Amino acid sequence: MNFVVRKGINKAVILLKIIEDGRLIVVDNETTIRFMNTDELSLINGFKVNINHQYYKTNVITFSNDGDYFATLSADRKESCLYNSKTKKLITSIDRHHGEVSCVGIDPLNRYMFSCGDDGKTFAIDIKSGKLVFTLPVHVDTINDIVFSPNGNWVATGSYDRKISIFSLVTMTPKTKLKAHAGAIIKMKFLKENRLISIDNKSSAIIWDMYKGKVLERLQGIHDDVRALTTSKDDEFLFLGTALGYVLVYDLKSYELISPKYIKIASPITALEFDNEKNHLIIGTDDGFIMSYNIYEGEEKLKNMLQNKELDAITQEAELNPILAYTQIYNLVSNLWENTLAKAKIALQNGDKAKALLLFNIFKNIPTKNKIIQKTIADYAEFDKFSKFAKEGKLALAYSLCNTYPTYKDSKLYKALEERWKKIFIQAQKYILDPKGIDKAKEIMMPYRGISEKTKLIHELLTQGEVYKRFRTAIGQKDFTMCFELIKQHKFLTEFPEYEVLMNYADTLYIKSQELLSKGDTNSAIKMLRVLSAFDDFKEEVKILMFEIETKQNFFSAVENEEYDKAYDLMTQNEDLEDTPEGQKLQTQWYNDLAKANAYAVNGDALNIKKELNTYMKMHVKTTAIATVFAWCYMVQLEDSARDGASQHALEKGIKNYMLHFGLQEQIESYFTLFKNKYPLTKLNLEHLTQGSMSMWRSSMIVTSILD
Repeated sequence: MNFVVRKGINKAVILLKIIEDGRLIVVDNETTIRFMNTDELSLINGFKVNINHQYYKTNVITFSNDGDYFATLSADRKESCLYNSKTKKLITSIDRHHGEVSCVGIDPLNRYMFSCGDDGKTFAIDIKSGKLVFTLPVHVDTINDIVFSPNGNWVATGSYDRKISIFSLVTMTPKTKLKAHAGAIIKMKFLKENRLISIDNKSSAIIWDMYKGKVLERLQGIHDDVRALTTSKDDEFLFLGTALGYVLVYDLKSYELISPKYIKIASPITALEFDNEKNHLIIGTDDGFIMSYNIYEGEEKLKNMLQNKELDAITQEAELNPILAYTQIYNLVSNLWENTLAKAKIALQNGDKAKALLLFNIFKNIPTKNKIIQKTIADYAEFDKFSKFAKEGKLALAYSLCNTYPTYKDSKLYKALEERWKKIFIQAQKYILDPKGIDKAKEIMMPYRGISEKTKLIHELLTQGEVYKRFRTAIGQKDFTMCFELIKQHKFLTEFPEYEVLMNYADTLYIKSQELLSKGDTNSAIKMLRVLSAFDDFKEEVKILMFEIETKQNFFSAVENEEYDKAYDLMTQNEDLEDTPEGQKLQTQWYNDLAKANAYAVNGDALNIKKELNTYMKMHVKTTAIATVFAWCYMVQLEDSARDGASQHALEKGIKNYMLHFGLQEQIESYFTLFKNKYPLTKLNLEHLTQGSMSMWRSSMIVTSILD
């Protein structure tokens, strides 16, 4: 692989990020921030923060998607700092961690900055005001990475405690903890279809189903420390950058390793980004270089090679860049090979070896294809013998050769033998239904007695006639539950033609149900899916489909009837509802109202928060999120009151009320530490106070001032 463009910046590259306006942000380990053009990696503008990061395996700096804000660790790692990148001014610094800050993050909707530490704590800061809003579930060891789902609904933290904590930024509640790693989590990324990839310090990578909390796959082939990861457009490919300078690439559909050495750099890879517009992989290195690679490098060559029928050259080009095997041009070559192989087999079946060799000629210089060609030619050396046995009725010998050379099963002759067998077997099935027809059934199946795969079926048919009768009857009555009960008890039934008919019927039902769903005819689709639910192979999928249909119907009905509490609740159960026009409207409205409420919280204005969020007060799914806003608001009141000289008694009452409403939160603990420093003789003890909780908070607990 050759880079498209290369740029040196002399210092280690610790962040690459393409923001919403298309600019590439490049940050080095001395926190020099550059805004660059992705085409030529030319400098647009930039500025220096002059924080020297000696350790940057974790996200020591992060930018918002719009590029307006950035967060970074201080040089001594004692605090994290949030800046406005336009004004270059510090918004706030967070020094609440017990120990060092380990990494920072900003959510995709540019609402919160997160500060993670060695103490396992994560603080969420409102970007606009710089105020602490909430904290994430605590880990028992250092947090190494924090990542967000693209829609901003989920945040995940990965720790040295080998666990991943997933938290909903919609409901402000924990979802789950993922546990399967044997080492410390070091890198993560959300993927499409509710998946998450996580990598630990033992080079083990896991793909998770985030909703179910289950391991989908463990990636193979990682033998080095992973320092950076990114995905291509639509999450088709996964790229891993390692300490030894390798880029590994995986197929995210099959989870197969496409190449363990896709790109090799002379320096450790410290940052990766993907340009979806150009299909360019951008790499940042420890020795201060930025390189952009076209992952489809060589595609234009393939077009010319295909026109000139240089198929061996196409294969060689795909070996240099294995991602080319995923292009449309390469697929044309694959289809040409399959068609050529099929035609060559027909020629060999007709005894025309010369024609077969002529057909194979354009592939003979491709080593992998040449092996197949030589084997095919060798296999068909016995085809005349197979043909002779078949025509003479020596079926046992004919079938034996087919087992030795499975390629014969593609021939018309073999298919004709199978058709004849099916007709005889069906006739035998009819005879067996009549007690007087058993001898006749034995007679017509006699020529197949020496064929192992047929002998088993013949034996089962003759000895399990009653079971077979019940099976046929169940199919005729469309009693599919009975059909599969019989199949579970008598596996031999799967070898009968009726089973194939049964499964074809299931496939037809499934296809028709999908067509009806695409047309919006859910009622007809549901009728078919209910029938399909009796089929074991479709049971789980039908269950999921029925749930999704029911959820969508309930959602649209709730929106139509203005039952918004129910609608929002259903949206938390099925994120796909957010993609509907109704879902987008509801979610936008919630985020807009929440932003206004947050603005009031900054000023400690509880009454206006209540007015702004009044519509949501009775929605159970919004309770914790609303409680979070009021907790923030009341903390501002406590901080302002202390600054304005409120009495010790009043502040103590406020602390008691806060604890009663929200329980022991990081915010009140930090505030109480400052309070004790000012009033060392206070008899107040947080652990002895009556504690509420975010989950138990209710709108009836709203007061104008927490000090009252």
